[in-house]
Amino acid sequence: MTATLEQLRRCHFAVDLGAARTRVYVKGAGLVVDQPSVAAVNTRTGALIAVGEFAEKMTGRTPDYIRVVRPVSGGTVVDIEMAQRMLRQLLGDRIRRTLRRKPRLRAAACTPHDADPLAQRAAIETLVGLGARRVELVDTLIAAAVGCDLPVERPEATMIMVCGAAATQVAVLSLGAIVTAERIPVGGDAVDHAIVQHLRHRHELMLPSQSVRPLQLALSVNGLTSQGPKSTEIHGRDVATGLARSVTVDTAAVREAIQTPLTAVLDGIGKVLRECPPDLVADLADRGIMMVGGSALLPGLDQMLRQATGMPVHIAERPDVCAVQGLGAMLEGRIAPMVLDPLGT
Repeated sequence: MTATLEQLRRCHFAVDLGAARTRVYVKGAGLVVDQPSVAAVNTRTGALIAVGEFAEKMTGRTPDYIRVVRPVSGGTVVDIEMAQRMLRQLLGDRIRRTLRRKPRLRAAACTPHDADPLAQRAAIETLVGLGARRVELVDTLIAAAVGCDLPVERPEATMIMVCGAAATQVAVLSLGAIVTAERIPVGGDAVDHAIVQHLRHRHELMLPSQSVRPLQLALSVNGLTSQGPKSTEIHGRDVATGLARSVTVDTAAVREAIQTPLTAVLDGIGKVLRECPPDLVADLADRGIMMVGGSALLPGLDQMLRQATGMPVHIAERPDVCAVQGLGAMLEGRIAPMVLDPLGT
């Protein structure tokens, strides 16, 4: 699970297989793939119809013989064959030909913190199926910290929070390693589900699968705080009649509905801080928490964390691609390890 920097420098490409999006970094070319982890399959013939953004747009709009699948769930590959087919299509013929020319093709992949051996094996087999002779695994927390330029190699505390679609990972890093970490099975999908259930029970309205994110954005920059808009109009389908209907939603009630999943995240942060040595916690009081991951952009989440913890909270410049950019930096050799020479006796 802990590949060395020397091993990573020998890799030719890196993959971040996330529950929401798949990203691929090719050494010397940069980020070449950033697409949703979705594939559409013809169930009659088994043929792959679409992948990425086009397949995501087909969700909920397909006839019976077309099935839209997600081969990655919770940061873990659940369908290795489909994940391989999806990656081949996302990479395209030109990039695949370039990679095939490499002697002893090596790959690197992000895996969630505390991923079990089966999850690690699934990630390895997925990339081996693409032609990789060797696969190095890197903890997502380490890769994301490197990608947002945190001083992970120094003897001082840095706290990172990876807000994914299926889970939230929180860790305190020092001297290039994880001091303490917690993986909370609550992410952006749990927030979406809370909003959908609220509208179903309170307004008897079913939302299209594509409209949950726009609802979150409608909460504006201060979405999770009382300074946001008082109400917003939402379009959906009536549960009883099945007809299209619009309702005016009180955003204060929506904020209350999503407090339950967000409280679990706060509990996880508290647990990490309790298990952290006091000297490192003192460092964090000044540096605060760095948020990365696609769900870090949830409007007002950083303000809520700031109020709950009393610590500074920062969002990375490009939080959604920090993990794969960190892998890329390690592949390109832009990260210099801190050498701790043993003292002579």
